[in-house]
Amino acid sequence: MNKEIHLPVDQVSLVEMGPRDGLQNEPRLLSLGQRQAFIERLAQCGLQRIEVGAFVSPKRVPQMADSAALFEALPRRGPTRYGALVPNLQGLQAAIAARADEIGLFTACSDGFTRANIGIGVEESLIRFAPLVQEARRLGIKVRGYLSTVIACPFDGPTKPKRVAALAERLLDLGCHEISLGDTIGVGTPGTVAPMLDAVLHEVPAGRLAVHFHDTYGQGVANLLPALERGIRTIDCSVAGLGGCPYAPGASGNIASEEVVYLLHGLGMQTGVNLDKLAATGQWVSELLGRPNGSRVGQALHARTRQSPPERHERTQGAPHAG
Repeated sequence: MNKEIHLPVDQVSLVEMGPRDGLQNEPRLLSLGQRQAFIERLAQCGLQRIEVGAFVSPKRVPQMADSAALFEALPRRGPTRYGALVPNLQGLQAAIAARADEIGLFTACSDGFTRANIGIGVEESLIRFAPLVQEARRLGIKVRGYLSTVIACPFDGPTKPKRVAALAERLLDLGCHEISLGDTIGVGTPGTVAPMLDAVLHEVPAGRLAVHFHDTYGQGVANLLPALERGIRTIDCSVAGLGGCPYAPGASGNIASEEVVYLLHGLGMQTGVNLDKLAATGQWVSELLGRPNGSRVGQALHARTRQSPPERHERTQGAPHAG
């Protein structure tokens, strides 16, 4: 039986996806220096897990080019851990050379999505991943397994909860220290998320799970509640709601980090994140990308700081002042 990872009931670990999952779907490319500044600002907000790049083909994902140079440039101080996404052995070797603190491997619950994403079916992807996980663990590098389309697939339709549970268990058995459950196209509601989580929790402890909700239909925050109620304490999020899904027209990015922090602090939970600094970073990167800020919390805080002295609104922990 895999040992469960325990966090205090009021402490939630956030995994910031903006520099990778967010930027890779943005049409405007940031320079290496801009990406570095973005990540350093996120770390200064108190975020301790940041996925910063992907060792994938720059022809397919030009936004992630120079990920090796980015890892080399990032300061290695404090508790912040930098993660990287890898698709194959070549990517794993590049991530190891770049001294990534954590690697992420990705598959899905549906063959249609997996083939569109990485050119192979789900079963073949798991076979490919096995030696990668073994090699990473041999070197003491933690492996995160991403499981996409846990609610539905844009090609294959709705996903059965038992299918999600079986694949999550497979990833755990392969040696992944954590499995991130992704509603990739953002169609889930609490009514569909809850039974999926119940099925998965029969096979995988809550402490080994993360949730990764996209906010296409505005349900991202609502979908966090059944996860929190069931003891899941790791949440993927993306500052300013950056991102999207290239295979699902209209799909928005991950749930905005600002919304997640606002919710959690309002529930009396601890994140270690300074919400004002986070909102300022979201506004900064949105302007850099020439796009609207996708976080309503970020928009509200930005409007308030323009109208009154910022020192009146400094917050770190506890419930944000709703005014």
